Amino acid sequence: MMSKYFINRPIFAWVIAILIMLVGIIAMRHLPVEQYPQIAPPTVSVSAIYPGADAQTVENTVTQVIEQQMKGLDGLMYMSSGSSANGLASITLTFENDVDPDTAQIQVQNKLQAATSSLPVDVQRQGLSVNKSGSSFLMVASFISEDGSMTQSDIADYINTNVVDSLSRVNGVGSLNVFGSPYAMRIWLDPAKLSSYALMPSDVLTAIRSQNVQVSAGQLASLPTDLDRQVINATVSVQSFLQTPKEFGQILLKTDTSGAKVYLKDVADIELGSESYAVKTLYNGQEAAGMGIMLASGANALQVRQAVQERLDELSQGFPAGLKIVVPYDTTPFVKLSIQQVVMTLLEAIVLVFLVMFLFLQNWRATIIPTLAVPVVILGTCAVLFLFGFTINILTMFAMVLAIGLLVDDAIVVVENVERLLEENPNISVKEATTRSMDEISKVVIGIAIILSVVFVPMIFFGGSSGVIYRQFAVTLIASMSLSAVIALIFTPTLCVTILKRQPHKDVHTQKGFFGWFNRFFFKASRDYEHFVGKTFNAKWFFAIAYVGVIIVIALIFMRLPTSFVPEEDQGMLMTLVQLPAGSTLDQTEEVMAKVGGYFHEQEADNVESVFTVSGFSFGASGQNTGLAFVKLKDWGERNTKDSVAQAIAGRAMVLNAMIPEATLVYPIAPPAIQGFGNASGFNLQLQDIGGVGHAKLLDARNMLLGMSAQNEHVVGVRPNGQEDAPKLKVNINQEQAAAYDLDMTTINTTLAQAFGGSYVNDFIDRGRIKKVYMQGNPDSRATPEDINKWHVRNAQGQMIGFGAFSDSQWEFGSLALHRYNGLSSLNVQGAAASGKSTGDAMLAMEEMIAQLPEGIGHEWTGLSLEERKSGGQALPLYIISMLVVFLCLAALYESWSVPFSVMLVIPLGVIGAVVFTMLRGFANDVYLQVGLLTVIGLSAKNAILIIEFAKAIQESGKSLKESVMTAARLRLRPIIMTSLAFGIGVVPLMIATGAGSGSQNAVGTSVVGGVITATFLGVFFIPMFYVWVRSVFPYKHKKTTNINTNNA
Repeated sequence: MMSKYFINRPIFAWVIAILIMLVGIIAMRHLPVEQYPQIAPPTVSVSAIYPGADAQTVENTVTQVIEQQMKGLDGLMYMSSGSSANGLASITLTFENDVDPDTAQIQVQNKLQAATSSLPVDVQRQGLSVNKSGSSFLMVASFISEDGSMTQSDIADYINTNVVDSLSRVNGVGSLNVFGSPYAMRIWLDPAKLSSYALMPSDVLTAIRSQNVQVSAGQLASLPTDLDRQVINATVSVQSFLQTPKEFGQILLKTDTSGAKVYLKDVADIELGSESYAVKTLYNGQEAAGMGIMLASGANALQVRQAVQERLDELSQGFPAGLKIVVPYDTTPFVKLSIQQVVMTLLEAIVLVFLVMFLFLQNWRATIIPTLAVPVVILGTCAVLFLFGFTINILTMFAMVLAIGLLVDDAIVVVENVERLLEENPNISVKEATTRSMDEISKVVIGIAIILSVVFVPMIFFGGSSGVIYRQFAVTLIASMSLSAVIALIFTPTLCVTILKRQPHKDVHTQKGFFGWFNRFFFKASRDYEHFVGKTFNAKWFFAIAYVGVIIVIALIFMRLPTSFVPEEDQGMLMTLVQLPAGSTLDQTEEVMAKVGGYFHEQEADNVESVFTVSGFSFGASGQNTGLAFVKLKDWGERNTKDSVAQAIAGRAMVLNAMIPEATLVYPIAPPAIQGFGNASGFNLQLQDIGGVGHAKLLDARNMLLGMSAQNEHVVGVRPNGQEDAPKLKVNINQEQAAAYDLDMTTINTTLAQAFGGSYVNDFIDRGRIKKVYMQGNPDSRATPEDINKWHVRNAQGQMIGFGAFSDSQWEFGSLALHRYNGLSSLNVQGAAASGKSTGDAMLAMEEMIAQLPEGIGHEWTGLSLEERKSGGQALPLYIISMLVVFLCLAALYESWSVPFSVMLVIPLGVIGAVVFTMLRGFANDVYLQVGLLTVIGLSAKNAILIIEFAKAIQESGKSLKESVMTAARLRLRPIIMTSLAFGIGVVPLMIATGAGSGSQNAVGTSVVGGVITATFLGVFFIPMFYVWVRSVFPYKHKKTTNINTNNA
């Protein structure tokens, strides 16, 4: 037998243990650290720009063209797209978890090639970009000029020129969203002057393109050449790009026969301005520029954050005087802290488990033996994680905390049994006691390890994002359980022989001190317990009724428990989304953003460190009427009251809606617990036009839904995510009149597009870097509807005809942004569950309301809500398969189909505690409860195995059923109480954790502690009865085989 072999060769056992630890230490040094593994599915985004186009034009000519090519992609889960009034088109493709992001990106690029030729020329000239980055920011870096020597435009140009390219090359950076744009040569046309010289914008465009060029003219005397005449070989340069506004001013537009010349400076103002004026940013009220850095799919946040910081430090050496970097939004301190918290919890668990063992074993030597198993198993588990390509993250660390309680159990069972045999038999040696003990309990140790591992096996085969979470737990726990059993069979017996000494026999009744009192108490308790088991031997019906009651309670609570995916966390940051009425200007938005910043600085001064506001940009949609504030909170150590957690601060900040009536929406949100599922927690749905009813009907349906949800008690904060329809000016060209003036429609359309929308002409050189040249009507010539009449078009006879002669205009409503989901027109609606309700309840309430909407309107869940739906549906099959596998393993272990039922019946006793505790603390039925339940199922089964294994062996040695049950119950009470206490107390630090990352720690700790309490206290009374029930239905047929020591202690 394996244990016997190692009892005789203790050094060999030590060598194995030391090797396991060495491999573990090496693996641990190379294991990457992150908050969560790559839970969010990989995404690939395609973006394009169509200058001057409105949302409808972008959707028809760009978005749909690209969407139609995106078919036949492997593992595509869903596709969403947006087209906005500032000419931006973006298509985001989300893939299944097992798809490699690089492969997905290559496939998308290949499909995009087919669509490119069908896109408008302007879009092709601007270029299309394909990124494999998530939608949420890893961090936001802000650049401020401390001495005020640089304006926002200067800072923005500097970072675009000197920082952006360098940062985007950092490994793991997916994409950068820059708040601020580089310099561009801006040519502001004056319509009156153009008209007086009989010029149109298109003439200016042609002149610039022909005179601002880089010409490649070859070489003088390049081979073959006339050798007789060749004097020198030299490069010929004709002209290169222009560089200054003065040089652009000298571009010749027109000459006439008299020799008069018209230059560009005669008809336009020329300046070095910004490429875009769409965004304004402030850091704590000071002018700033900034950038949001997004993580590439599959990259490790901590490593990328570290690399970005190193690159920024490098670049800051060359910054102009006064320019400084600040980081107003950073997701990684939370990650580091939450990992540190779990490591602390792990250490606390080890200390607590040690104290529990010492209380029962009352012997330092005996207590050290199970404790020595901990580092061997934990380090061995690290080696297994490394082998499977896993990381150190919150989930694997939780699994290790759970494993500590479970892994000392195996060692405790061994040590406790050796101690018992030594106490009962004064004449045997430690070695003999260990050998005999291993004969008795090897099967129990193997059984417990198999059950606790097998419970988690089905988790490995889960799909989707919840599958990623389950897999982390499953692999860690299975690895540690298997290693724990191996150590209990090889290393622990060896330690017993080398470390344990025979203690002088202690008489319980005369022993002094705390331990004397404790032992007398326990001795009496175990005798009373044995008598109770004997007395209730015939009370089968009473137990049956109580058992049915337990099952009914579980069913009732389960139905009432709110569901969610993962608990919310205080990550030390908030974001505030701001929207003004459609048509508001950037200046108005800036005023509102200043008020938002002021509120956080004044009302939340104790909790807020900095506020970085961006006007003109938001996650739902960008435009002059949108804004976004990044609020950095003070360190968790300074915010230790209930009122100072991120969610409470966000809740109080809702008052901004009343304080700032000029804004239609001010929505403070805490970022979601898991990065990569969008930027807001709560639920996320897409209302779709499935019947082709059109945008107006879809909008009416959405407004009906918002109206209904305002009356609904299950949901709160239900809001449209995106831009509202806004007034737009429709210019009507009277084609007959235009034809009468001999005007060409193409010229009319081009003139309007170039004057109002602006046109990217070509490039110029600014301090050695290529930048863009833009031409547009000057601001004064495109401010009001009447300004359209200032512009003129030239006909074939050379006459300048004003727009007023052949056009008029009218106001109508149109979309600033159009969205599509899976190829259908859609509107995004987000919201959260009312307090005391779960996202699951909220989602059901939304579905009930959507069912009342007119025909032709459908919906799909997206992002985290979709994952929650998928994981909820997987839970029941998971439990059923786990239980079935446990049953089959027990049947194999006991070589009986009937005995496993007595172990399986114990499962509800643990489950009731887990769900009652979860309900009492107001937690939801989420992924962590499901992991907790599976752990509790394993633990309950372990308690049952400890008693039933002995009862079966005693009965088989010829004793009656009643005597077998009574003796087994008394003999195993101590190890059951001891292992359960060790496990339960080991998890208590999770249950009471505070600070960063405590949300998920509390969730998993609460269910496990609750389960341990009921599994143990109900279990010790019910388990003997379960064995009696099974033996009453399937009586044991005597055949004398086993002998087991049942002497009274």
